[in-house]
Amino acid sequence: MVALRAGSAGEVVVQKYGGSSLATGHQLENVARRVAAAAGAGRRVVTVVSARGDTTDDLLDLAGSINPRPRGRELDQLLATGETASASLVAMALQRIGRPATALTGAQSGILVSGPHGLGTIVAIDTERAGRLLDAGEVVVVAGFQGLTAEGDTITLGRGGSDTTAVALAAELGSRHCEIYTDVQGVLTADPRVVPAARVLPTVDIDVMAEMAFAGARVMHARAVELAALYGIDIHVGGSAARDIGTRILHRDGEDMLEARAAVVAVVHEADVARVTFTSAADRGDPAPAVFDILARQAIPADMATVTRTPGGDMSVGVTVGRAHTPAVRHWFTALAGPAGGVDVDEHLAKVSIVGKGLLSRPQYASRMLNSLTGTGIGARLLSASQLRVSVTVPNGDSVRAVRLLHTEFGLDAGTDTEHRHLSHQP
Repeated sequence: MVALRAGSAGEVVVQKYGGSSLATGHQLENVARRVAAAAGAGRRVVTVVSARGDTTDDLLDLAGSINPRPRGRELDQLLATGETASASLVAMALQRIGRPATALTGAQSGILVSGPHGLGTIVAIDTERAGRLLDAGEVVVVAGFQGLTAEGDTITLGRGGSDTTAVALAAELGSRHCEIYTDVQGVLTADPRVVPAARVLPTVDIDVMAEMAFAGARVMHARAVELAALYGIDIHVGGSAARDIGTRILHRDGEDMLEARAAVVAVVHEADVARVTFTSAADRGDPAPAVFDILARQAIPADMATVTRTPGGDMSVGVTVGRAHTPAVRHWFTALAGPAGGVDVDEHLAKVSIVGKGLLSRPQYASRMLNSLTGTGIGARLLSASQLRVSVTVPNGDSVRAVRLLHTEFGLDAGTDTEHRHLSHQP
């Protein structure tokens, strides 16, 4: 990190705009005016942008039409152009209305990454160039979702990686909060496309938000929330067309640990999951360390793990992973299993979770969840629980019905007096 020049005027604010906020020329101009207004108010603005509209999907389709199995290095170079184009266009729009601005790629922003292609991790940021531009009174527009390796290759950060870029820049530039603007008004109690009665949460504890993001809430990238928690950064989430911030994701000082504040705050789901079960012969010992070593080396997150032993002594390890990781997990597990083992994959599942506080020490939450699901014929196959989250797997075709049912069961529908209000005080 390179500190900003002493005596530089104005607080640093990092704003991130999602691709749906930049899809049309009119939307792009609106974003430029909003950024210019922040700069005009004396704030020193860094703007992180995603690829516009469906650009990333279009580039993936194009790559697939050329080569169904492209190498990760070239695919990352291609996908990064979407965010690079957005940064250039936003900078041009700012320049047109008289606000000095410079567009930077991830590499030009000094973002150093490591890890596999498509799943890069930010390890450092040299903010010297961004600091000089801010000192000169310019808006810095950064292409999110990407960075440069020590070898000079571009690596992308995975879906939602622009959120992580924004939070990382806020941390390195010494900003106390990061603003995320998207196509929804804030963090909601459920996916509004699934539950029309879902409502915006004015505040959410950052540890609860981390669980929501990992369990499937798409409004925030899970790694961005984790990074914000590590560096003490509050996140403000709002609609790009709204005048006010919808949700503030905050660090708490312990005031919310009173027992009366324990509650379910949201229901989240992830439809794109698979259950992968590795089976090993009895004479090969416990396979769990080798299984999780593979997941760690491949940077593949997994949860809802089980380890079981059959009456004959064979052992199996089951994990739930994102469906996009299934081919890689199947490949590595099959190589580990050898001819005496086996790998089974079930891709007809969805994961549904209730998220809140005090859930593990209050087993009535899990009980209500299971009774609600099974009482309407939805079979819960696996369950995992912690103080912040209770998750179950259900048949994929029942996931929408399960989310709606639980949203009502825990009093989260708009217009109801819900227990979730006790979770977070008004700002």
